[in-house]
Amino acid sequence: MNREIPNHVAIILDGNGRWAKQKGMPRNYGHVQGAKAVEVICEEAYKMGIQYLTVYAFSTENWNRPRDEVDALMGLLRNYMKTCLKTAAKNNMCVRIIGEKSRLDDDIRKRMEQLEEATRNNTGLHFQIAINYGGRDEIVRAVRRLTEEVVEGRMTVDDITEEKITAALDTCGIPEPDLLIRTCNEQRISNFLLWQLAYTELYFTPVAWPDFSKEELEKAITAYNSRDRRYGLVKEV
Repeated sequence: MNREIPNHVAIILDGNGRWAKQKGMPRNYGHVQGAKAVEVICEEAYKMGIQYLTVYAFSTENWNRPRDEVDALMGLLRNYMKTCLKTAAKNNMCVRIIGEKSRLDDDIRKRMEQLEEATRNNTGLHFQIAINYGGRDEIVRAVRRLTEEVVEGRMTVDDITEEKITAALDTCGIPEPDLLIRTCNEQRISNFLLWQLAYTELYFTPVAWPDFSKEELEKAITAYNSRDRRYGLVKEV
């Protein structure tokens, strides 16, 4: 039987800090190495036939981390926007940033806009980066948009459907993930893509994100292929 490649893979990039600590290095070293791993997996994922890849880079809860770590992450993000622009040009990637951007510094938002605009028409991997993203926050913002339309008379309450909500989310136009991978042995989704993961297969690995490789992605896809993918049905015994 031929192996099925998931169309859309979402990844929670966990374990950068713990990985660095085990090596006697500062947490930011782990984040730097984790960013390099993202570049590798983007390229390998597309070679395998994955069309959409979404990574959880910075959550709404990450602001609660120590100030020096948050500042280091913002600095890394600034540099990564430049690197990602080069990577996208090289690999024909279409990059999209999801999340609530208003809390980010102006220069970071400008770099995000430049990255999205420069890669908008690329036809390779569709790469989504979740920055200052939270699933609950995304749903709240979607509800507010729909409520405004009702208040302004452009739609009625009865017009609100699952399709309308989906279209109001940050991921509008992006297919729902087929497979979610979380690294470093944490087994929860941590407020990531709450609406979109309704029927997604979940895969957890003890491997920390900086060590996540093509081989580890292959293992995740092999596990994905062992699952019964019939939505809403109980697997027959």
